[in-house]
Amino acid sequence: MQITLKLLIAPLLISSLVGCATGNKEDILPQTGPKMIDVYKGQLKSVSISKQPRLLLPSRVIKSGTEDLKGYTRTSETEISNQFPTLPNPTLVMYVYPHLAGASNHPVPGYSTSFSLYEKTQYALPGEVR
Repeated sequence: MQITLKLLIAPLLISSLVGCATGNKEDILPQTGPKMIDVYKGQLKSVSISKQPRLLLPSRVIKSGTEDLKGYTRTSETEISNQFPTLPNPTLVMYVYPHLAGASNHPVPGYSTSFSLYEKTQYALPGEVR
């Protein structure tokens, strides 16, 4: 037991000593460059803030230059189309004949039941199934 305890403690001790010997703060995080407040103030100067309220454009107005984005835009046609179609999973129908069940032999009438051949529904990648 003492050997396994020493084998566990030795790597922890070595790693902690190596962590302390990495060097000084200047090597890891250089202190040159602009301060965060200067970056923030510079960003605020570059942003123009208008005093007038923004007017919302009607949704039917199409700006020029957006025609090439039609393939990436959601429309009613693309929402209905199935991007990831399901792979075929046939439904099997099984008929259970009339029988007696339980310790007291209760009669059970015949019935049909259906189940999928595969346990999970699998999906195809876009364009994989036609």
